[in-house]
Amino acid sequence: MLDFFKQTPGDERRSWTERLKSGLGLSRERLMRPLDAIIGRQALSEESLAELESALIGADVGVPATRRLLDDLRARWKRSGPDAEPRALLRQSLAELLRPLEQPLVVGAARPFVIMLAGVNGAGKTTSIGKLAKHLQAQGLSVLLAAGDTFRAAAREQLEAWGARNKVHVIAQQGGDPAAVMFDAIAAARARGVDVVLADTAGRLPTQPHLMEELKKIRRVIAKAQEGAPHETLLVLDANTGQNALSQVAAFDAAIGLTGIILTKLDGSAKGGVVAAMAADRGVPLRFIGVGEGIDDLKPFAAQEFAEALVG
Repeated sequence: MLDFFKQTPGDERRSWTERLKSGLGLSRERLMRPLDAIIGRQALSEESLAELESALIGADVGVPATRRLLDDLRARWKRSGPDAEPRALLRQSLAELLRPLEQPLVVGAARPFVIMLAGVNGAGKTTSIGKLAKHLQAQGLSVLLAAGDTFRAAAREQLEAWGARNKVHVIAQQGGDPAAVMFDAIAAARARGVDVVLADTAGRLPTQPHLMEELKKIRRVIAKAQEGAPHETLLVLDANTGQNALSQVAAFDAAIGLTGIILTKLDGSAKGGVVAAMAADRGVPLRFIGVGEGIDDLKPFAAQEFAEALVG
């Protein structure tokens, strides 16, 4: 029940940068071979670029982002001359592409400040809420959890266990209308002077129209309960989803108007290049990335840091 509070053995001794590099290991390995070959030849030929193009697409960067990166890389190489280091140029190009996604979550003046979270089943949404609550508490903010997944007992129990351990209020009910839980939670937060409400919702596929309509209803009820709410609407994405992440972003954005994304499970098997694909596609801010199951394995996204971990 409380496994997501535990650090993987050795994680407490590893820095965030080391964990991020480890999480992006598969993608970096795919990119290292063509980059090493280019460096060995000391020439950015079309043959070299073709090899790099295949590697980028294989790392889930996607065609539009790959084209942008290669065009920018050619331009940088031309400006810098043949003595430039290709890896450094690609790192600069990638960081520039990703920088628009780097928009940290800021809790505004509204009280309670309501953050609504959505995602497909198994994306890591409930666990991410626990980590996000810890992140907000570290900023001196009080938090209340609204257990909007009223039909899945495990989700409610996980939130309730987190609340008990960290003295965080949890508003939950078995069965019933999840929108009513949100209304009650916001009222309770207002009465108790709580700073932030994290509104959990049941996992759902965007191809299930009735569930997406329920999600829209939840958003409408939150807006009625608190003026201007939800102040943030975050989509939790599993990095292993790959290019399908783009269709999820499009569907949830159309339904509830996304303000940000949490990308989870960058655990070594995922292809981290999907972040570049997201930057080239819709540009919804990437608020946080998660690299493991530990409570501290969720951090604000930083473009330069990510580019360095991915490219090497």
